[in-house]
Amino acid sequence: MADIQGTYDDLFAAVPNALAGLLDEGDAGGSVAVFVDGEPVVDVWGGFADAGRTVPWQRDTITGVWSVTKTMTALCALVLADRGDLDPDAPVARYWPEFAASGKEKVLVRHLLSHTAGLPDWDGPIDELYDWQAATARLAAPAPQWEPGSAAGYHSLTQGYLVGEVVRRITGRSVGEFFAGEVAGPLGADFHIGLPAEHDGRVALAVPPPSRDEDYAASAPGAGASSTPGTAVRLRDGNSVAWRRAQIPAASGFGNARSVALVQSAVACGGTVRGVRLLSGAGCDRAREEQFSGEDRRLGMPVRWGLGYGLFGNSLGWGGWGGSLVMVDPEARMAVAYVTNQMREPADDTRGLELVMAAYDGLQGVRAGKG
Repeated sequence: MADIQGTYDDLFAAVPNALAGLLDEGDAGGSVAVFVDGEPVVDVWGGFADAGRTVPWQRDTITGVWSVTKTMTALCALVLADRGDLDPDAPVARYWPEFAASGKEKVLVRHLLSHTAGLPDWDGPIDELYDWQAATARLAAPAPQWEPGSAAGYHSLTQGYLVGEVVRRITGRSVGEFFAGEVAGPLGADFHIGLPAEHDGRVALAVPPPSRDEDYAASAPGAGASSTPGTAVRLRDGNSVAWRRAQIPAASGFGNARSVALVQSAVACGGTVRGVRLLSGAGCDRAREEQFSGEDRRLGMPVRWGLGYGLFGNSLGWGGWGGSLVMVDPEARMAVAYVTNQMREPADDTRGLELVMAAYDGLQGVRAGKG
């Protein structure tokens, strides 16, 4: 069995065992964390940080989590809403006047957060993703593809710029700066949107699925989805220095399972974790207000969108291309995070779900003990 490092409560032994099983099946490396009441009951890692399997995954190894980053950007918006600085029901143009072009006067902030704004596709060159002003100017120009709020279509790259520019207009800080100063910094969380060069030595680059190479491109996971319109992001893009340095708030966050679970524990625990208050209870509840339920035009499958998070029963969270995932259960005050450098084909990837279910096995043990 693969060697698993870290610590865990014996009641949650199914979680490190599940990670070991994934590594035994051929995955390169990864980390898993389960936080209950804001404290880790699982914090484990294993495998390798490189495709050649020569560099062991360490406690402080970080990797790109792709769309799990969306939950961090959403949290920034929720913090501003909780402070009264951002109104989710306000037109985006209230904060970003140029955005009103081409009939977008009625696009609301909540439409951005719930993938219903009608601007799902990135049509520019990849290099323009690394230029904030160019990217946001491009997104301010076109007309929506549908009546805002009437349909959902996953804004895989565009959502981060749209929400992030609203954050910037309100605070005068980029979303990466705001996140670092108001969320990650106070919590001591090792998560970054825009990665400084000093951290490059800790990065585990993404490893493509078996039989794929660095030209492997992102696609929708749903069996009924057509190929995503717009410019495809390739694995080599996500492994580039330019990607790490840029702030692509829908997709370029870097961290490990510990940092992801710690940050999202704020949502699990009524807004306060480890004595740091990020949100009020009402601010946490806002994340779970259903904005859309139905077939997503880009994912090709049924979804429920809250404000920046996918909704799954009473839980909320989201996953990233390649397999990383975070799931938050406010009733259980639990956050589960899985971060991996080993990509798998989206339609065949159940790793995150398996680890979440293993965490629930542990939670049942906790409840049985209390009973």
